[in-house]
Amino acid sequence: MADTAGRRILVTGIASDLATRLAARLEADERVEYIAGVDVHEPRSPLERTELIRGDLRNPLVASVVESSRVDTIVHLWISAMPGRAGGRSRMKEQNVIGTMQLLAAAQKSPRLRKLVLKSTTAVYGSHYSDPALFREDIAPDSAHSSGYAKDAVEVEGHARAFGHRRPDVALSILRFANFIGPGVDSPLTRYFALPVAPTVLGYDPRLQLVHIEDAAAVLERTTLEDLPGICNVAGPGILYLSQAVRLAGKPWAAVPEPFVHGIADVARRMWGVDFSPEQLRFLFYGRVGDITRLRRRLGYEPRYSTGEAFREFLTHHIRPVVDRETAERWETDLGVALTRAYRTAAALCARPWTAGSSP
Repeated sequence: MADTAGRRILVTGIASDLATRLAARLEADERVEYIAGVDVHEPRSPLERTELIRGDLRNPLVASVVESSRVDTIVHLWISAMPGRAGGRSRMKEQNVIGTMQLLAAAQKSPRLRKLVLKSTTAVYGSHYSDPALFREDIAPDSAHSSGYAKDAVEVEGHARAFGHRRPDVALSILRFANFIGPGVDSPLTRYFALPVAPTVLGYDPRLQLVHIEDAAAVLERTTLEDLPGICNVAGPGILYLSQAVRLAGKPWAAVPEPFVHGIADVARRMWGVDFSPEQLRFLFYGRVGDITRLRRRLGYEPRYSTGEAFREFLTHHIRPVVDRETAERWETDLGVALTRAYRTAAALCARPWTAGSSP
């Protein structure tokens, strides 16, 4: 779409912080004639010239919304990562997958539509011990090991690509975002760092890659208003190891042996509302990092915040350290020494010859 004058844009999931930020940016652009936002809830922040439409994407009436609003662009952000907020895993899947299917069915019938932008996630790559150092966009989603939100995202991407084949005249952009971070972000990861004690998996220190919510909104704005079809990872440069992030947050931590991880996750879910789904637990084992070369070269976007900067900015707004950094580092060193001694003792016991009547 070379001509961006008089753009008419529909944003789904307008009540989310990301969608509200995007709508505010689009409102400030004189090339945008009309913005409609669909959700069952209203945004927490006021919007000046976005028409709010109360509706559920699972309702077939969504077709009338697409048609009556005469939009040329749909930005689909109504994909949830938190079962508790959606009313349970089954309802979350209905919202994510069935809602997307209904939206795409409506989009397919719209002769005015010229662009579809889809919010996806780097979670489609999965988290596994055999993962590459960097996930490029041409690496196929890991449907074999995916579950929960990641599985929904894999299915949603599949439906979007099928739509692209049926409507080659519509430019399809799929943005795979790393974990969002920043002021106002409520996600399993931000809730993890709000726990009184941060549980880690004994023997694992995963790499974290984050994207600041403002960078995410800026990338969405650029993709919405310019011709940038294709799949693109979106994240801040650099990484943080989980141990570094916990230290920066000033949190005490508990290194949990692998057999007890699921039990601890159940406790965190019941007591603090942290939705640790199976794929999010695997993330605490192996982490995940996407290649952002395409973001820089094809989209021409350089993130304002690195992963480390985005996390530190999040801490200033949300997290009050329980212990200072020096104490956290000392505890980590002491724990490492204790674990090393325990390992050497266990290894020595296993190496001792055993005879009948002797203690192992």
